Amino acid sequence: MSALAAAPLASGTSNPAPCVAPACTPQAAAVLIAAQFRAYNEEFGRITRRAAEHFLSGDAAARELDAVARIELYEQRVSQALHALREAGAGADASGAGEGFWVAATAAYGSLIERLADSDFYRTFYNSVTRDLFGTVGVNPAVEFCATHMGRAAGVVPIRVYPATASLQAALADVLADLPFSATLTAPATAVRRVSTELGRHFESRPPSAAPESIELIEPIFYRGTDAFLVGRLVGDSAVTPLVIAFRRMAEGVQVSAVLLSRNDISALFGYANSYFHVDLPVVGAAVTLLRSFMPRKPVDELYTVLGRAKQGKTERYFTLRRHLDGSIDAFVHAPGERGLVMIVFTLPSHDLAFKVIRDRFGAPKHSTREEVMERYRFVFRHDRAGRMVDAQEFKRLKLPRARFMPALVEELLGEASRSCRLDGDELIIEHCYIERRLRPLNLFLREAEPAAAEAAIADYGHALRELAATNLFPGDLLLKNFGVTRHGRVIFYDYDEVSLLGDCEFRDLPSARSDEEEIAAEPWFYVGPRDVFPEQWLPFLALPPALREVFLARHAELLSARWWRERQAVAAGQEASARNR
Repeated sequence: MSALAAAPLASGTSNPAPCVAPACTPQAAAVLIAAQFRAYNEEFGRITRRAAEHFLSGDAAARELDAVARIELYEQRVSQALHALREAGAGADASGAGEGFWVAATAAYGSLIERLADSDFYRTFYNSVTRDLFGTVGVNPAVEFCATHMGRAAGVVPIRVYPATASLQAALADVLADLPFSATLTAPATAVRRVSTELGRHFESRPPSAAPESIELIEPIFYRGTDAFLVGRLVGDSAVTPLVIAFRRMAEGVQVSAVLLSRNDISALFGYANSYFHVDLPVVGAAVTLLRSFMPRKPVDELYTVLGRAKQGKTERYFTLRRHLDGSIDAFVHAPGERGLVMIVFTLPSHDLAFKVIRDRFGAPKHSTREEVMERYRFVFRHDRAGRMVDAQEFKRLKLPRARFMPALVEELLGEASRSCRLDGDELIIEHCYIERRLRPLNLFLREAEPAAAEAAIADYGHALRELAATNLFPGDLLLKNFGVTRHGRVIFYDYDEVSLLGDCEFRDLPSARSDEEEIAAEPWFYVGPRDVFPEQWLPFLALPPALREVFLARHAELLSARWWRERQAVAAGQEASARNR
């Protein structure tokens, strides 16, 4: 019998029985931590599988509660593991002589989980436990796993194959008939024709050898919000084409909402600005390998994250950064764009990440506290990001070589972010920061881009505001510098220190001046409350060139009306009331 089998878990969320102090051995501690992770993983799976029910029921409140519960589950289980270890006597002396115990426990744990599917998840969980136990700064290789096994993942992805040489429509009909929600499709024949038509358009300009001979689909459905996705590929004699069929639950039933065949479109669907999928994959690492064949430019860390494995995504991101530092020579510099009043933002020019450190003091007109800023970032992490908000990952006790920083940047970090940054010999210690994908600030993009690209970007800026409002969010600070542009030209919001729910704002019409003096007054002559927002005043502050101003007005003039925002507030309030009454 294996050591894991010797420590079975009770059903539900109860803790595995700890080893009894003071006889806890390194091997027993390793078994305990592995069992704690397995308990986490089982609960993660239970929550994930409920997404199918929420998709059919349309229960938005339950869906949102589960999304938050699944995000919070990891830290809860790490805390439970630490408590169980201390109860067992294994964590009573975590430093000094106690490290020898954990060196042995680390070796025992590595042997225990080596052949398990998704063993990297076990390693990351172990690192989370020991980092909290030791308060590790940087990495302690004696009691942490310092590499992942991506590319050597055990297990396979369950695939369904549908031959399509005889009849593509017949194959598609079989695909839809096999859906777990096939009985709720409003018009199956219409859905088949729509998908078939989209495929026909895609392949009509391609050689006959590229035509699909089979449809291969990942068996588990990918759920997110009100949508469900079939993900797979079309296999021809000379080409493999990625395929995503999107479904949306409407009042009258489930309908096909989109057919994606472009690698760029599919990459955006799995992008870092989206909320996480709920998909019950038996081996996540194998699925990541398969998905990268569709999206070869997509970083591994982003795929793990968007599949709901945010901690593994952070692990992969960190190790990728370390490997990049080992193979590069450039220095960290201030990120392009205007300096922030709340964050110091820096980047490595040769890498694609941005690092954000909270300043000790904020310049006027900012009034938030450090704690309020951190709470807003936690709020966004748990909220539906609508594909328009970058995933900002929180990192603690990061250690980076001081020599890789420009002197002016080090001086600013130490002088203006001393609560987060300090020196330890040749290392810069960053106690707290956010790391996210680097984007080109929208204000810089508009100056540099060709006219057509600039017009598309300013139009998409308006779409971003609309889509955020649809999820009950108001960015707060709408200046262009707080938005970025992806390599696909999509506009993303990334500055969260003033983000709020729509209901927290008072959207007001701008009062008419009653005299010439009021008309030319430098300060508002009417009362402005702390929650007041005047959309009519936004456009001058955006400082758009005339041509782009006209594009924005042609597409989004109603966004400059308080009435439009009050209507969105009413919709959001109605949705909340409906959810409460379910």
